[in-house]
Amino acid sequence: MATPDPTVVERAEQATEPSSTSSSEPAAPLTFQVKNLSVWYGEKRAIDDITLDITSNAVTAIIGPSGCGKSTFIRCLNRMHELVPKTRVDGTVLLQGEDLYSSDVDPAIVRRRVGMVFQKSNPFPTMTIGENVVIGLRLNGVRNQEFLNERLEKSLRMAALWDEVKDDLHKPGTSLSGGQQQRLCIARALAVQPEVLLMDEPCSALDPIATAKIEELIYELKTQYTIVTVTHNMQQAGRISDYTAFFYIGKLIEFGATTKIFTNPSERQTEDYITGRFG
Repeated sequence: MATPDPTVVERAEQATEPSSTSSSEPAAPLTFQVKNLSVWYGEKRAIDDITLDITSNAVTAIIGPSGCGKSTFIRCLNRMHELVPKTRVDGTVLLQGEDLYSSDVDPAIVRRRVGMVFQKSNPFPTMTIGENVVIGLRLNGVRNQEFLNERLEKSLRMAALWDEVKDDLHKPGTSLSGGQQQRLCIARALAVQPEVLLMDEPCSALDPIATAKIEELIYELKTQYTIVTVTHNMQQAGRISDYTAFFYIGKLIEFGATTKIFTNPSERQTEDYITGRFG
């Protein structure tokens, strides 16, 4: 079986081994507790009875073949899936113990607490680099320019972009390279100070150099944020994640510390996928 490089082992061995493959309770604090989650788009069931705990200040990678429910799952963590017509959800998603689907919970507040970075970088084309970063704050009613300037610089620094753009904040966000645009979108998500970052294949459209910068950024950000990322890249999942969940046809097949999933999986389907026998 293929094994990850030494960096994978060194980083992921720091993770606490979950107690089971489908319903685990790591010793570390939990950000999300997902219980018996199922999602339908019309009559089609997209994910089926998922139970999964997500550890705080760690990177959890969601892997699996196309169409297995990975993106649907992470969108359920901030209720983004509700933007799709005829979507129905059963089950429970707790964020720091709070039921995100309770009738008294505002989805807009959930999305501020749980930020999202998409597969394709999407800076607003009519806005400057600076405006792109603080637009979320402005939409939330922040008008103090000193505060906005401070948050702008801090967010760009956290996204490892400040030194590259500090003299060009007046230029369009779309003037940046693909990798810079993706880091700009990360800075925009960070500006509203979320508790969690969801990333849906954030490196799939980037070259290897830009991908390496995003991966290093993810590793650094987990000290302050819980990160859940979807990826098709097995090597990337091994490099950046502490925990890995393998989905197949809408079901959670296996979940555990990344070193175990990649070197000694419990399920044959997991081994077959990681070693490239299917997917």
